[in-house]
Amino acid sequence: MTAETSAVPDPKVDAMLLRQDRGNGIVHLTLNRPQAFNSLSSGLMSLLQDELDAIAADPAARVVIIDGAGRGFCAGHDLKEITALTTVEARQALMAQCCKLMLAVVHCPKPVIAKVHGIASAAGCQLVASCDLAVADDASRFATPGVNIGLFCHTPMVALGRNVARKHAMEMLLTGEAMDAPTAYRFGLINRHVPSAELDGAAMQLAELIARKSSYTLRVGKAAFYRQLDLQLEAAYAMASEVMVQNMMADDAVEGISAFVEKREPVWRDR
Repeated sequence: MTAETSAVPDPKVDAMLLRQDRGNGIVHLTLNRPQAFNSLSSGLMSLLQDELDAIAADPAARVVIIDGAGRGFCAGHDLKEITALTTVEARQALMAQCCKLMLAVVHCPKPVIAKVHGIASAAGCQLVASCDLAVADDASRFATPGVNIGLFCHTPMVALGRNVARKHAMEMLLTGEAMDAPTAYRFGLINRHVPSAELDGAAMQLAELIARKSSYTLRVGKAAFYRQLDLQLEAAYAMASEVMVQNMMADDAVEGISAFVEKREPVWRDR
């Protein structure tokens, strides 16, 4: 099978492109192509997709942190790979794979946190925007620079445009200029930025806080949040009200309310 016929190589060949560590319900997924600024090759995307699919079905996994090895988070697509794909069909397959991956992040029933250092560019910026939360170090930079090489960041703009205000998104897309972490925070692309030495601790603090919640509550809440974004106001309230009633009837809601009234810590059953 050649690059001409498929954008997705056998993931076993590239098994070291993605590292995984687990502990206390928190799964760390580390993009591991530091020599290429963790650019999203088809092999890396395939491995990340497989991990997210497995995590979605794993009751022991409660929160996901995605970070990058080496000097940066992710520089976007692998341009050498793209240029090697000379047929429309091969490039369509690559874009479809990337879109499927970003949707897997959004639809993952577990909260996903991007831990960013260095550069998050193009599809790397898209990955940050697709995650539920993002923590970055003060030296991080965020960009959608495709316009600089004649290739508008069409797919990154989908996630970007759903995270930041329209004019901020268009500024990034039209100029291709990188923004610093304080600007990304002000635009709403990241939740917080911290000194580099505090990045690991800040991401873990956030993950641990979320991991202590009911995974059932987080699962139904995350799904409802993204569903309501695409609905008209009346339909969004109708959907949210129905989900709220279902949540009220769940074991964990009964336990949580009882624990609050009794001034004790809840014991979640995750259902």
